[in-house]
Amino acid sequence: MSSSEYEETSEGAEPDSPAGLFAGDSGELPLDTRRVLAQLLAGPSLDGRRHSKLWPALARDEAVIRRRLPELFLDLVIDQDLQVAFTRQADVGDLETPILLRRAQLTFLDSVLLLYLRQMLTHADARGERAVVATEEILGHLSIYERAVSTDRAGFIKRVHASIEKIKKHSILLKIRSSDNRLKYRRP
Repeated sequence: MSSSEYEETSEGAEPDSPAGLFAGDSGELPLDTRRVLAQLLAGPSLDGRRHSKLWPALARDEAVIRRRLPELFLDLVIDQDLQVAFTRQADVGDLETPILLRRAQLTFLDSVLLLYLRQMLTHADARGERAVVATEEILGHLSIYERAVSTDRAGFIKRVHASIEKIKKHSILLKIRSSDNRLKYRRP
């Protein structure tokens, strides 16, 4: 491809990129656009608030990124209002393609916890606040499902804590540094 094909235009043509960012680099995209692609592939999302330096590059080069992702059998999903972007597997029909995105198997408690956290986020957003929750609050909310999951109280508490840890592992819940049991909910 010639360099004239990569001059930035209002039509979303691929932007000009410096020659080689590192030894052996044959890439054509600017560094910040490559970082956007890397973040989208690493997942789970690109958040305009947390990734404030990447969001403008995504907005600027959205058309370029949308053209590159299908080469990996991926689609780009953007919510401009929430400033969140993520990739998902493209609908390829019967075509056999590799699956690049990791999937997490969720238990019943994991699913209920995610729904509870989403509800908390919606309420916190409406009030203009951060979504913060204590481990005890989560346990209290999920306790209505205790009989459906187990009759053993200690086992149920252990499973709730395992769900919390799984959600933390996926960076949806983050521990607040100054607190032992308070967590903040991060947009997926």
